[in-house]
Amino acid sequence: MSGLRGQGDRARSHGVAVLGGGIAGMSVAAELAASGVERPVLLEAEPELSRHTTGRSAASYIPGHGPPPIRALIAASYDRFAAIAEDAGHPFLRPRPVLHVAHTAEEERTLREDVLPLGPVTELTVDEAVGRWPALRPEPLRAAAVVEDAMDADPIGLHQYFRQRFRALGGEIRTRAPVVGLGRAGSGYRVTTADGTALDADLVVLAAGAWTDRLLALAGAAPIGLTPYRRTIAIARIPPGAPVRHDDPFVVSVAERWYAKPEGQHLLVSPSEETPQEPGDARPDDLDVALALERVAEVTTLALRSVVTAWAGQRTFAPDRTLVVGDRPEHPGLHVFAGQGGSGIETAPAAAALAAAMILGEQTPADLRRHDVEAARYSIRRIL
Repeated sequence: MSGLRGQGDRARSHGVAVLGGGIAGMSVAAELAASGVERPVLLEAEPELSRHTTGRSAASYIPGHGPPPIRALIAASYDRFAAIAEDAGHPFLRPRPVLHVAHTAEEERTLREDVLPLGPVTELTVDEAVGRWPALRPEPLRAAAVVEDAMDADPIGLHQYFRQRFRALGGEIRTRAPVVGLGRAGSGYRVTTADGTALDADLVVLAAGAWTDRLLALAGAAPIGLTPYRRTIAIARIPPGAPVRHDDPFVVSVAERWYAKPEGQHLLVSPSEETPQEPGDARPDDLDVALALERVAEVTTLALRSVVTAWAGQRTFAPDRTLVVGDRPEHPGLHVFAGQGGSGIETAPAAAALAAAMILGEQTPADLRRHDVEAARYSIRRIL
């Protein structure tokens, strides 16, 4: 597709323009470049990539996490993580079991009815659970289970891998490039950034997380109904002599009231809140930080009183809390890749491969189909 007449050197021609520089945008951009799309370009509004969500992740890979379509993507990502690690010479996953703990009758019922049937989960006695995390107080603990195959993930390393792959395949990355115009241009789209630069692209992929609905509106397309939620994380100081080890599990309240895991010589904690907010630079709330310390203190022997640092990220969900991929019939070539929620890192390898295939009209890769990853489960057309 040629540049627009009269624009001079301010118009460019690209096979695809990916909007959004987090793990979603970077991973799908790399997959599209690997599929042979010519002159791919990625645009990021911020001065740096992965500012809002990717770098603020709890950084875990948890088999059985999320609704069934997300669990399928997590399972399908495992072998792809291994292949990426071999290619990069760097392990992006490191073992850290996840310990689910139930402290109320309702949590115990949820554990038995919703968590244990998932498959990769093993029930533990109270004593076994305390043996796994000695900081737990046994008296209030009613039930527990462990996901042995869970892992810590390396979100920044994974993002860097996809970025290097994209650049090596001829991809162009532009930061400080907020999109202010998006509309049809011939059989493709014209993307205009705040500095007046116009780019023509055969395909556009909106992978901008919480900002995706705004970009759809800019193009005159109906929104998906994405909702961004704030999630607060703090690094708490561990009191001297506390029974915390560097290889302790990632411990999660069954009702998702809190979670905790080792972070160097400290403890990462969160109240697991989901506070709806407008797209933006999420900031931690002091009350949420205090709530995280309080909830962990209620069920452990840890007297957590201070934090080293705290931050907040945005987790963006579609109404059915499942990934949304593809274009609508009335806007062919304007694709969405959004709604990863809290699973953007752990699903990234499989989700990017799925999205690239759907965007290019190709069959879902065989390794993904073996894990019940089928395009229809994730297509934007399911929510028309």
